[in-house]
Amino acid sequence: MSTAPSSKKILIVEDEKDILQLVKLYLEKEGYRTVAAMTGTEGLRLVKSERPDLVILDLMLPELDGLEICKKIRTARETALLPIIMLTAKAEEADTVVGLELGADDYVTKPFSPKALVARVKALLRRVERSQEEGPPRYLYGDLVMDLAKHEVTLNNREVPLTAKEFGLLEHLLRNSGRVLTRDVLLNAVWGYDYYGTTRTVDVHIRRLKQKIPLLNDAIVSVKSLGYKLKERDG
Repeated sequence: MSTAPSSKKILIVEDEKDILQLVKLYLEKEGYRTVAAMTGTEGLRLVKSERPDLVILDLMLPELDGLEICKKIRTARETALLPIIMLTAKAEEADTVVGLELGADDYVTKPFSPKALVARVKALLRRVERSQEEGPPRYLYGDLVMDLAKHEVTLNNREVPLTAKEFGLLEHLLRNSGRVLTRDVLLNAVWGYDYYGTTRTVDVHIRRLKQKIPLLNDAIVSVKSLGYKLKERDG
């Protein structure tokens, strides 16, 4: 059952006052509750204290930029799945790509139509709701099947024994298929934000996954200086 828009809280982090007020106005006209920040530091504080349902995040901000905020949101377990729409200027295209790699769900280029932004917000929240309603999913990747309800991975209908960390790592890769995930993001998502090991741990577990599931040898690619990506695949 869908939740009414009025129950959804949107955090807007934008240092241009006119844009901030315009976005706020259009969202509130649609029944959303809004909270706002004009600096990166304040935005990150509100992510933690207000627990918004979605963040609209400007790329260029004073004190802490949008990329750094996006990274911090994605590496904290309690906010790892928080939907993020990034606002960028056309000249910041390269940074937009990095933002998507760090985990932003969508981006809008300035100047933009407030109505179009609200439509993106609605679409992203609907996608999140559908995902939550469907419950624990099954991930299919060729002949590989991950069943979260059974906590089981099979390849060609034969179960593959994985440790808890290997299972968590594979789940995160499958859930973000096609997206570059940094070692820090993987480390914090699977081992936890308070884990004090090194990112070398991720490399070791990726190697073990490839040994246990040969299908992943070519499917998981290393992205230089960043991390890993599971190639997108149909089925």
